Amino acid sequence: MTGRFITIEGIDGAGKSSQIGYLVERLCSRGLEVVSTREPGGTALGEKLRELLLHEPMNLETEALLMFAARREHIARVISPALARGAWVVCDRFTDATFAYQGGGRGLAWWKIETLEDWVHGDLQPDLTLIFDLAPEVAAGRLARAGNAPDKFEREQAGFFARVRMAYQERAAADPTRVRVVDADRPPQVIRDSVDAIITPLLPP
Repeated sequence: MTGRFITIEGIDGAGKSSQIGYLVERLCSRGLEVVSTREPGGTALGEKLRELLLHEPMNLETEALLMFAARREHIARVISPALARGAWVVCDRFTDATFAYQGGGRGLAWWKIETLEDWVHGDLQPDLTLIFDLAPEVAAGRLARAGNAPDKFEREQAGFFARVRMAYQERAAADPTRVRVVDADRPPQVIRDSVDAIITPLLPP
């Protein structure tokens, strides 16, 4: 059995978490081994780096380097071994997020991210990426209603998230076979139906 690598993307507040839960259940119902993980994080070291990345101020290039350091550990210890044994990996964020947040949002040159991408995982790319697309003002309202303490990214202004969203859209336009955009400003069941329509062709018979 061949493993599949699916990544889930979108601005904060786009509703990724609930859709990831649904997707994992959907795959498990087909008898597949599913590894659900996240970035930054996914490993003991990665979770420590996540705390730094989400809460500590740092130089932009330091931020990008730490993202890829956590990613390399994640690939080596979780993602690649799971794929090798035929499991399906569902990952909350991957390198598209770095292009969107550090590149689009913060203005880091994309060639620098591309260099790190090629070094860290040039031979590994997702089989499918779902971007849950939502207007920043709607996402901000959802985050406010959730009432959770925001991390440093969630505290950014609307202009930041507009740039992040645009970068995601550019990634989707550049690779429409891999990257699929899902309108997240709809009822949850309608969104799930869209996810089903996208994921079904990948499922084994």
